[in-house]
Amino acid sequence: MLIKDAYFDCFLYEDSSLAHYIHHLLEEKKVSLKDDISKLNFDLANHQQVAEMITTNVLGIKKLRVYSLKMNQRDFVFIFALSEEEAIQLYEKTFHQKPLNCHESLLDFEFYRGKEVISFRDMRKGYGGFPAIVGYFSR
Repeated sequence: MLIKDAYFDCFLYEDSSLAHYIHHLLEEKKVSLKDDISKLNFDLANHQQVAEMITTNVLGIKKLRVYSLKMNQRDFVFIFALSEEEAIQLYEKTFHQKPLNCHESLLDFEFYRGKEVISFRDMRKGYGGFPAIVGYFSR
């Protein structure tokens, strides 16, 4: 695997720390995008600079999550949000009550939507703003 592929995956899977380390090592010309991933050596990085980059989020990576909020014994709503608190706030604003619980779900969880199989990761491509209600489930 090339560093270019790993760097791309960092954005795809929202791995902020690794992305910032690779970005720093690229800026310092200690690696190139065409290098094999085995050449990635974190000992060459200035850890203080990378920590500052992560704190200020130079690359703008925000980890979007999907939360399952229990409405009652049978019904659940799924919400895309940056945090559990943000998901609960949207739920309370929309439904005017507190959820029974709130759990983070996997973005790669696949389910049927109509006749197609889709994951939450694929679904979020269709949303422009967050937080957002993305679906309901009844058991």
